[in-house]
Amino acid sequence: MRMYDLITKKKHGEELSDGEIGALVRGYATGKIPDYQMSALLMAIYFRGMSDRETTSLTVAMAESGDTLDLSDFGTLTVDKHSTGGVGDKTTLIVAPIAASIGCKVAKMSGRGLGHTGGTVDKLESFPGYDTSLSSDKFFEQVGRVGISVIGQSGNFAPADKLLYALRDVTATVDSVPLITSSIMSKKLAAGSHSIVLDVKCGSGGFMKTPEDAEILAEGMVRIGKRCGRNIAALITNMDNPLGFAIGNSLEVIEAIEVLRGGGPEDLRAVCVELATAMVSLALELPEEEARARVLNALSSGAALDMLKVWIGAQGGDISYIDDTSKFGRSTYNHEVRASKSGYISSVNAEAVGIASVTLGAGRASKEDSIDHKAGIMLYAKPCAWVNEGDVLATLSTENDSALKAAEEAVRGAIVISSVCPEKKPLVYKTVY
Repeated sequence: MRMYDLITKKKHGEELSDGEIGALVRGYATGKIPDYQMSALLMAIYFRGMSDRETTSLTVAMAESGDTLDLSDFGTLTVDKHSTGGVGDKTTLIVAPIAASIGCKVAKMSGRGLGHTGGTVDKLESFPGYDTSLSSDKFFEQVGRVGISVIGQSGNFAPADKLLYALRDVTATVDSVPLITSSIMSKKLAAGSHSIVLDVKCGSGGFMKTPEDAEILAEGMVRIGKRCGRNIAALITNMDNPLGFAIGNSLEVIEAIEVLRGGGPEDLRAVCVELATAMVSLALELPEEEARARVLNALSSGAALDMLKVWIGAQGGDISYIDDTSKFGRSTYNHEVRASKSGYISSVNAEAVGIASVTLGAGRASKEDSIDHKAGIMLYAKPCAWVNEGDVLATLSTENDSALKAAEEAVRGAIVISSVCPEKKPLVYKTVY
């Protein structure tokens, strides 16, 4: 097999065989295929696409390029939730303990934040002592005993995907549906869970900007998941505006705890109920309405909050922070952004707010950047809310006072005030099974 022949084949719109796809993934992962040839193939795929069989083959080859988790000891109870990335997206901190408290096994590897989207691992490290790098034995033991463990991604977890993603990032081939699908699903297959719930974000703060594009991606990932023998569902959720009011690591942890206590922002709670319902329905093979009733009971009874304490404590985190969230502390500089006029909040651009939070220190512009866990933004109004001139729209928190001016300008630009209340968009556009 010559790489030249495979590039030519795909250039003409022909399908690559399973053997050819496996060979090119292995060849690139081991350095035998150079970047310039793989770049040419990626561009051919971008324009010519891939069939479901090809995409499945690429997904499996990337999943098998490194370490995989064998969760078969837990039968069909394992369930994973993956978000395509958003702003204020702290749903794992809520849905994981809900699902575990009902009897699901949540064995999850999560990533760190990069760019305007946050990362679950960074949020969890807001708890002093929380260990995101458990050994395999401790990880499996905790899942069996507690029902939940969330750790950082292994260094050798789908390594072919990491290499291909880095190449796609610099060759303008990131926004290819089969390549996005195989990238996400290869990591989910390697993670080993029997059931998978995908949270496909769409809007200003999501990778997919429209519900229509998000639906194409969601349907593709569900088809591939089923071809690989997984129970799978995808929820297309609104990310035009930040989810909840808190953006930033410890700020988001506090807000997640508020939801588990029975309060919290209405939009965050509603999205989490739907995600958790899908997780429980798939893993426990329950009708959707029965699964939703169990989810709501886990919240109202305090069972999910209790599970959060058990989970965080089992991984070395200080659970006293859950009972007294003031222990997370506040940043040295806390600056209020006030409304320059009266009117309705027309929109809050999620991506712009996410970028502002990075400026304050809550996220990373590059992988090497450090995180300030207390930094971030608290919003005080959602679209359609009326504000008066001088009302506080947001509080910016940071240890770097020189970042406040740029962050304020970004937040002011993100929050649009008008004389008309905007049409309300759904929080969940559609569920794809």
